[in-house]
Amino acid sequence: MAGGRFRELFKKYGKVALGVHCSVSAASISGLYVAIRNNVDVESVLEKFHMGAVSDKEDHNSDNPNLNSSSSVDSVDPVMVNGADDEEKPRSRTAQLAASAGGAFTLALLCNKALFPVRVPITVMLTPPIARFLRSRNIIKSI
Repeated sequence: MAGGRFRELFKKYGKVALGVHCSVSAASISGLYVAIRNNVDVESVLEKFHMGAVSDKEDHNSDNPNLNSSSSVDSVDPVMVNGADDEEKPRSRTAQLAASAGGAFTLALLCNKALFPVRVPITVMLTPPIARFLRSRNIIKSI
């Protein structure tokens, strides 16, 4: 449903639709990156919206004898999360991935990819008003 409207939008508005979509994507990646760097547990947020996050409860690699749970990322020692001396919590999988080199940006890209169904309607809604605005300012020719 939205895919058809998305294609029609690109046929009708062309570069404007592409620019709006890239701007929405850039804003999404930036927001997700900032959230991840500020220790937001993205996995639990995605689970709330039923977007399908990786869960520690399920072992998808049980059929493969070469992969065991002791070699997973989840075997990291508990670390302090809140900075309190008396309270130690194990790091979430999101925090572990974000702590790796480039992990926060990579995780932001993956979350952005997962949020594609959310970004398409935003692009569809924003493109016509932005195209009208650009036409009224004579920045683009009429479509």
